[in-house]
Order: sequence, then C-alpha cells, then structure tokens
Amino acid sequence: MTAEAEATDRLLTDLTALRTTVQDLRLPLDLPGAEQHRRTARRLVDHLDDYLLPRVRQMGAPLLAVVGGSTGAGKSTLVNSLVGTEVTASGVLRPTTRSPVLVHHPDDTAWFATDRILPTLPRVTGRDAQGRALRLVPHPDVPRGLALLDAPDIDSVVEENRELGEELLGAADLWVFVTTAARYADAVPWDLLAAAARRRAVVTVVLNRVDPPARTAVAADLGRMLTENGLPEARLVTVAEAPLTDGRLPRAAVAELEAWLRAVVGDGAAREQVVHRTVAGAVEDLLATVPVLASAVDEHVAHAGRLRSQLHEAYGDARDRVEAATSDGTLLRGEVLARWQEFVGTGELFRAIEARVSTARDRVTAFLRGRPAPEPVAEAISSGLVDLVVDAADRAAERTAAAWRADPAGARLVEGLRLTRASGDLRGRVAEQVRAWQRGVLDLVASEGADKRSTARFLSFGVNALGATLMVVIFASTGGLTTAEVGVAGGTAVLAQRLLEAVFGDEAVRRLTRVAHADLVARFGRLLDDEARRFATVVDALDLTPAAGERLRAAAHQVADGSAWLGAVVELPPVLSGPGDRADDVRTEPAPEESGLRRWWRSLWEG
Repeated sequence: MTAEAEATDRLLTDLTALRTTVQDLRLPLDLPGAEQHRRTARRLVDHLDDYLLPRVRQMGAPLLAVVGGSTGAGKSTLVNSLVGTEVTASGVLRPTTRSPVLVHHPDDTAWFATDRILPTLPRVTGRDAQGRALRLVPHPDVPRGLALLDAPDIDSVVEENRELGEELLGAADLWVFVTTAARYADAVPWDLLAAAARRRAVVTVVLNRVDPPARTAVAADLGRMLTENGLPEARLVTVAEAPLTDGRLPRAAVAELEAWLRAVVGDGAAREQVVHRTVAGAVEDLLATVPVLASAVDEHVAHAGRLRSQLHEAYGDARDRVEAATSDGTLLRGEVLARWQEFVGTGELFRAIEARVSTARDRVTAFLRGRPAPEPVAEAISSGLVDLVVDAADRAAERTAAAWRADPAGARLVEGLRLTRASGDLRGRVAEQVRAWQRGVLDLVASEGADKRSTARFLSFGVNALGATLMVVIFASTGGLTTAEVGVAGGTAVLAQRLLEAVFGDEAVRRLTRVAHADLVARFGRLLDDEARRFATVVDALDLTPAAGERLRAAAHQVADGSAWLGAVVELPPVLSGPGDRADDVRTEPAPEESGLRRWWRSLWEG
C-alpha cells in the first residue's frame, strides 16, 4: 500500500469517527443560537454522508458537477444543451425541476445506482419522477468520469426544493453556478457561493442569456463580486442570449463550458488536483465549524449544570430546614406541647424526678401508673412532622419551578408539568416513614432497657411512655424558640431529659437521641431526594454528556492530523484557473499561500 493510500485510509477512519461524534451531539436546551447549532450539526453529518466519506472512500470515482442556481436561470436548458438532447425538463412554470436529474455516461452507471453518494435520495428512472429522489439518466455524450446533476432552484418558493438544492451543491466536486444579468446580485446565490469559497471549491459561474452590448460591463461587475467574496479563481463563462432549437442553445453557445468540463476529466493530473482540492477544502470547512459546535455543547452542559444547582440548592435548604426544625425546639409548639403536658401533668412528675436518684425510678413508675396513654403525644408528633416535611417540599418545589421558569431554557423543560407543589402522595409517604421511625424509637428504648436488668419491671409497661419521652428530648432544644416559648420548652426539655436519664443514664440518653435523630433525618432526606428527582429526571432526559465537547475537539484534532497531506495541494492547475470571460480590467488576486491543514487547524484552535 502506498503512503497516500495509507493516509487516505487513516483520513477515512478519522472522518468516520468525527461523523459519529457529531451525530451523537446533544443540543437539547432552548438557548440563544441553539437551533442554528443544531442545523449546523445536521449539515456537517449530511455533508460527510453526501460527499466527504464517499469521496475519500473512492477517490477515483467519477467527478460530480452540480448545476445549480436561481429560479429561471436556465439550468435545465444548459444541461440539455451540453448533452445535446433533452434529458431534464425545462419550461416557464416554476418550480420546474421536480426531482434532481443526474446525467452520466452509461459505463459509469454503477457509481451512481447505489447510495454511494447522497444516500438519502432513492434512485429512480423515468421522466415522471418527483420529490426527494435522484433520477438517473445514462447518455453516451457525457464524458466518462463526469456526471452532470441538474439541481432544484436554490431560491425556490418550495422550501423542500431550496433545501435539496443546497444539499446537492454540498455533494459536488465541481460547482457550475448559473445566473443571469438580472439575478447575479441576489443575496441567496452569494450565500451559497460563500460556502463554496470556504470549501475552496472549484467553481464555474455561468452568466446566462447575456445581451451582447452589456456583456463587458456585467462580466466586469460579476468578476469583481467574485473576487471580493473569496472566489478569485472562479471561472466566469458568459452565454449570449440566443434562440432555442428544440429547447436547446446552439452548441457554440456552450462550447466554452463544455470544453472546460472535458478538460477536467480528460487531464488525469487536473482531475486529481480537483479531487484533492475539494476534499481538502471540505475538511477545512468542517474543522472550522467544530470549535463552534464544541463550545455550544459546553454551553448546554454548563446550563444544565446551573439548573441542577438551583434544584440542589432549593432541596438542600429544605433538608437543612427539616433537620434544624427537628432539633431546635420548633416542633414543641401547639398540639405536641399540649399533648405532652396532658401526659405528664403539671409539676408532679418533675417533683418526682427531683427526688434523690436512688428513688427516682420508683417515684416515676408510681406516677406513670394510671396516667393518660402516651399515644396522643406520638400522634401529635407524627402530625407535626408530616406538616413540616410537606411544607418544606412545597417550598423547594415552588422555589425550583420559579427559578427554572425565569430561565427560557428551564421554562421549556417544565412546560406542562405540575411541579410547583410537592407530589400528591407525599403526605401519605411521609406519614408512613414517621410511623416506621416511631416504631424504631420504641425498638431502641426496648433494646436499651433489655440491657439493664434493673429496668426490666419498668419497661414491662413503660416502653411507649419512654419512647414518646425520647421523641420529645430529640425536639426539645430551645435554639429556635421565641423568648415567650423558652420557659415552657425549657421545662419540657429538662423534664424529659431527667426522666430518661433516671432510667438509662445520661450517656445512654445522648446516644439514643443521636441515633434516633439521625434515622429521622435520613428518612426525610430520602423523601426529599425523591421529590427533587421529579426535576432531576427532566434534566437527566436531556442526555447531556459532560465530556461531549472535548470528545468532539479530540475527534477533530485526529482529522486535522490525518488530513495534513491534503493541504499541500491548493493551487488550481492551469486548465482550471483563470478569469475566463471576466473583463480585462478585472484583476484576479492570487490565491493566498497555504501551509497545510495541520498548521491551519492549529492556528485556528490557538487563535
């Protein structure tokens, strides 16, 4: 295998990898410019599929000359005149070209009958083909190694025709751009010619139906515009206004263009130059676009990260609020405090505990016999905890939804979703977790009492009472209470603390309190995480990969390194270059000196 063949194989591999990377890009958020970036990504994939990959895969395939241009410029008439017979429909009704027509030599049929190029277009034959299909017409008067493709109008009133016309021009080895004296300054053609300039495409501009007296002035102006728009090497061919015979121009009218096309395929060196130049230009244009797409991907990833941060901040604050409220005395208000006071009485139990420690257990035990059951205390605690968590979840949902809706991209994500409040079933799920937690508290108390033989008799009837007392101790710090509440809550804290210490000892009480509170916080944390997941799922569905931008850059670097050998071929051979019919006073600037794709890519990247 020759060195060039090895280089071509490497380029094909690198381009295929880049195509996969671009195809996998996700740009899902409605950020400024996002739709344009999505179109750019689709355009790159289409250009790789339609031209670059098939051309690099088979560098020796016939050249494709796409004949494109404005509505009514005479493209179909020009193709028919070059072939010498009617192979594509022309007429006064617009749009005329229903399906693109590809005319080729019969010996080249195998190159175009498959989906080697333009794979999304099915192949058809017959004159009545319409829509997105490629009509193949073999004809012996077309030179071997060359195909002419009559494309739809680039400024057609039918959007599908416009898009198809641009797609076909992107698949061209040669551009034959047809315009008229009345239409050559239109904006749409120059947008496409700008793309040709970026790709360093080999372009011939046909100025059709020119009135001979105006030829010099119009050609001079068009030549100037070509130079100013980055196409100094584009050949300009003028075709004088002439009567049609059987719908075709006189052979002499298209002789110059015909000779130019035959010269391209008839000169092996010229043909190779055309292929290398067009491939190099297409790769160069591809690589110039990659940094923009990579930055766009980074922006989407970063924006999704900001949405996640807003979500995490809101629900993180909710978890902090719940944790604080279950330890700073907030819950010892209202119903919980009332039920506790009913359970322990006024000061009788406190005075019992104030007695000497040696008799405290007996005094407490005697006092608690016949007191109201502790279940109302547990129920009040449960109700307070449920309200606390649901309120925190409601606030977090409202805060997150408000933050996202203030962001156009975030607003689109939650559009139509009911996320401004907590889940409808959250209250029931919280109540279930509270009940499970309370059972766990009773198990802790029972387990601790079982280890102390001296408390066995007391525990035989006091587990529920001690469990309710432990719950009060967990919530009984005065850190979050107002001045008026400190006395009441402080007494409550002392009472509950002394009772448990009298039974279990101070170290055991601290341990039980710590374990039970940690369990409660963990249960509520999981519930809030489930609530936050409603928002997180929306972001997860964006399927954004944090390293996508870097992967795209790395794939482009591989292409740049592997295609550097193409950059050495930049100058058009004499048979293809020159001003053609440009006026003598229109100077053609020389093409800028090139130094290879590798150096170009690195300078672009570093700049």
